[in-house]
Amino acid sequence: MIFAAESNTLYKLLIKPFLFSFDPERAHYLAINILKILFLIPGVKSITKALYNSPKGLEREVFGITFPNPVGLAAGFDKDAKMIDVLDAFGFGFIEIGTLTPKPQPGNPKPRLFRLTEDKALINRMGFNNGGVLEAVERLKKRKSKILVGGNIGKNKITSNQLAYQDYLHSMEALHDVVDYFVINISSPNTPGLRELQEKEPLLDLLSRLKDKMKSWEVKKPLLLKIAPDLTKDEVNDILEIVNICALDGIIVSNTTVSRDNLVSVEALKSETGGVSGKPVTKPSLELIRYIRNQVEDLPIIGVGGIFSAQDAIDKLEAGASLIQVYTGFIYEGPGMVQRINKGLLKESLKGNN
Repeated sequence: MIFAAESNTLYKLLIKPFLFSFDPERAHYLAINILKILFLIPGVKSITKALYNSPKGLEREVFGITFPNPVGLAAGFDKDAKMIDVLDAFGFGFIEIGTLTPKPQPGNPKPRLFRLTEDKALINRMGFNNGGVLEAVERLKKRKSKILVGGNIGKNKITSNQLAYQDYLHSMEALHDVVDYFVINISSPNTPGLRELQEKEPLLDLLSRLKDKMKSWEVKKPLLLKIAPDLTKDEVNDILEIVNICALDGIIVSNTTVSRDNLVSVEALKSETGGVSGKPVTKPSLELIRYIRNQVEDLPIIGVGGIFSAQDAIDKLEAGASLIQVYTGFIYEGPGMVQRINKGLLKESLKGNN
């Protein structure tokens, strides 16, 4: 515990200021490369796992899968499944890779990732930059870690919405043997026209095609849908109706927001296009989780958006989430955040049992 506290102080005082002195995207890859090099040193992974291990007693079964703890890493951090064996050492209950597309694509022009430090937020317009699903599959086949992995998939930018189902099917079939569940991402604001697939008729067509294909699979994998926090209540109701019709296994709430309400960062940053993640999404994602849970009693929900502390996680779970995911908070708070959240969740559960 003392070592964990010291490592958190080290992150806040030295590592974070160093990384935040670089462009955000460059800092991300710099941190990844440093970790990969460090983990080549014998014993480093074992020491890290011992330092950041999450407590026992948080296991839960969701859509037929037993998760060792409810705290996952959201898609976007390890798009190409290059860091599974490293990230496994920081106490996550599961990791979601992607968003992956059938063909490799460079994403949007740089700069495309921005820090809003006063808001504890990020703006990203990455545009599904990734090396393609087949490269990720090969890495996943070679990984040593047994941590649960979700596959978040999207369509290539050049693929029309009418043919989007072909991209999703291709990636699902490619990933089938190497991931534990699938996530259909139709809610990123950074691929032109993608969010139109959240509309009732296109969504029903897309999900029906995917579910029909899955019927022929001998081994079924859970299928989830990731939605935006910017939907109207009527749009959410339409989505929930389709989720029920297509018998989806769960829903992820939520993706980034296009709203700029209540941001305090300088106007030059606020005007950058893209999706906002972090603290500004805390309230809208929480409200959306609560609304969906009130409409549907037993639909598994993965809560995402603005989780920086154990209390943030507790709020999501009490609102109706079955699991949670972090991303921006992990960057701002450091790797010890996962352990702190899990310890807070265990403390809360023990309090509830007394």
